[in-house]
Amino acid sequence: MNQARPAPSRKEWLLSDAPQTRRQARLGALYQGWLTFRGNKLAMLGLIVLVGLIGMAILAPWIAPQSPFAQNLANRLQPPSSEHWLGTDALGRDILSRLIHGSRITLFIVGTVALIAPIIGLFIGTVAGFAGGWVDQVLMRITDIFLAFPKLILALAFVAALGPSIGNAVLALALTAWPPYARLARAETLTVRNADFIAAARLQGAGPLRLLIRHVWPLCISSLIVRVALDMAGIILSAAGLGFLGLGAQPPMPEWGAMISDGRTYILDFWWVAAMPGIAIFIVSMAFNLLGDGLRDVLDPKGAKE
Repeated sequence: MNQARPAPSRKEWLLSDAPQTRRQARLGALYQGWLTFRGNKLAMLGLIVLVGLIGMAILAPWIAPQSPFAQNLANRLQPPSSEHWLGTDALGRDILSRLIHGSRITLFIVGTVALIAPIIGLFIGTVAGFAGGWVDQVLMRITDIFLAFPKLILALAFVAALGPSIGNAVLALALTAWPPYARLARAETLTVRNADFIAAARLQGAGPLRLLIRHVWPLCISSLIVRVALDMAGIILSAAGLGFLGLGAQPPMPEWGAMISDGRTYILDFWWVAAMPGIAIFIVSMAFNLLGDGLRDVLDPKGAKE
């Protein structure tokens, strides 16, 4: 008597070589990507650090030992101790509390720029690559103009024109960060615009906009995700640079770059005032780089091998 085969486990179902449905194929690809990513210990370390940063930003009002704005001149420039784990600044404010609340500003800047810049670059790059001709020439020459200036210098010019504030700093960083994404999206588009599946979709009546949205953009997204993750460290450093120059978050907001600027006067005698936010920027930037390397192994294995 034939015995019924036991139902496959969830893992076997995800790793099946012959998926039965599109949903099974997609979930299987995601699971295999997660296994590849999990095998990269440094990438997992970066992910853990960033998850911790997000948790710290969400729980900032509850885990910060003191208010980030509370001043106590009697305790100014105190070294790290059991009462103030990372010391105090020139106004007696607890540095740890300011770092915890400053993580919210860092995530806001990174998240907003990571949403705006790739979308602008994706649209401009795919339109240029798909349309070709004079449209491609005009859009790419505009892109070259932006690429000709250092990002921070161009961001300084935008903020100087718009006025110093965290919102204008985010807008300036987004306006200076999109050109590399446009170049990348254009290169990806040029490789697929004459592909057979594009010709087949065109024969079925698909217009240019539908071809871009349904067929070209999905092929560009994975490369853009990797590039965004690798660029986050640069965005954090640029935002800290604007804050250091007084053109980003304004006092008394606990922005990490502004905290370094406040501590530069005391860096020889009271090193912790500037060193602690600098270490925080280093850790978060390194975590984004490690995460980006792991995502590149998953989403762009060919580029990772090269």
